[in-house]
Amino acid sequence: MRNRIRSLLLSLLLPALAAGPSGASAQAGGAVEVDVELILAVDISRSMDIEELQLQRDGYVAALRDPEVIRAIQGGLVGRVALKYFEWAGPGRRGIVSGWVLLDGPEAANAFADDLAVGPITAAVGTSISGAIDYGVAAFEGNGYEGFRRVIDISGDGPNNAGRPVTQARDEAVAQGVVINGLPLMLKANDGPFSLRELDVYYEDCVIGGPLSFVLPLWDSARFAETIRRKLILEIAAPRIVPRPPPSIRAPAGAAAIPAQLGLGPATRAPRINCLIGEERRRRWMEGGGWDW
Repeated sequence: MRNRIRSLLLSLLLPALAAGPSGASAQAGGAVEVDVELILAVDISRSMDIEELQLQRDGYVAALRDPEVIRAIQGGLVGRVALKYFEWAGPGRRGIVSGWVLLDGPEAANAFADDLAVGPITAAVGTSISGAIDYGVAAFEGNGYEGFRRVIDISGDGPNNAGRPVTQARDEAVAQGVVINGLPLMLKANDGPFSLRELDVYYEDCVIGGPLSFVLPLWDSARFAETIRRKLILEIAAPRIVPRPPPSIRAPAGAAAIPAQLGLGPATRAPRINCLIGEERRRRWMEGGGWDW
C-alpha cells in the first residue's frame, strides 16, 4: 500500500522535494554551503527501449544508495551535496524532475533513491543535449546552495539532434563556471540516423567541458550501477582537488575539453568529430535521403 501511494503521488512530491534549505542547515547569508551542486541529467529519448530505461533508472537508484557514494559525500570538506535529478529528451520534453535535495548521509540519500525508484518510466521524442545543459544551468540560479563546484552530469545514447548546437550550450555553461561530465551509453553503439558509433568521442569533443571534466563510457549493461557509482564518487570528490573557478579564469567560449583522464582541463583544439552530426543525420532522415554519406 505504501508503495502504491508513493507511486500515485510521485509527480506531485518530487518537484517539491527539498525545494530549498531550511532550519539549522541554512547559513546566515541564506545559502547552504555544499561541496558540489550536482545535477543528474538523464536521457529518456525513444532510441532506448523500456528495458534500457529501467536499467538506467535502477543504476542511478543503486548508486545513490551505495555506501561508498555516501562515504564520499560525508568525507568532503563540508560533508554535504546538493542534488537535482531530471530526465530529458527533445527540447522541453521532460520525465521526472526533482527539486534540489540536500544529501548529507545515508538517510537523505536512501530517501531520495526510494522516491526515484517508484517513479514512472517514460520516454519522449528527440535528443536535445543542448536543451538539457541549458535547463541545468538555469536550475543552479537561486537554488539556495553555494557549492565549491557546479556540475551537470549528462547521460545519453545519441548525439544532439534537436535544439541549438550542443557546443554553444556547453561553451556558455563553462563560461559561467559549470563543469559538464558525460556518461555516453554505448550498449548499442552503431551508426544510424539517431545513433553514433563514436559516441564517446562525440561526448569528449562536443559535450563535456570545464576543469576536471571527464567521460565514462558505458559498454556493458551489467556494469551500469558500478559505472554510475564511480562517476558520482569522482564528481563528489573533485571539489577537494580543484575549487570552482572565479569568472576571471573560467574557460573561454570555444574551448573544447580533453577528458581522456581525470585532471585534464579545457584545451583549444579542433574536435575530432563533427559536432553537428546528429542534426545533419536527423535532417537527412526526415527528408527521406537516409543518413550514410
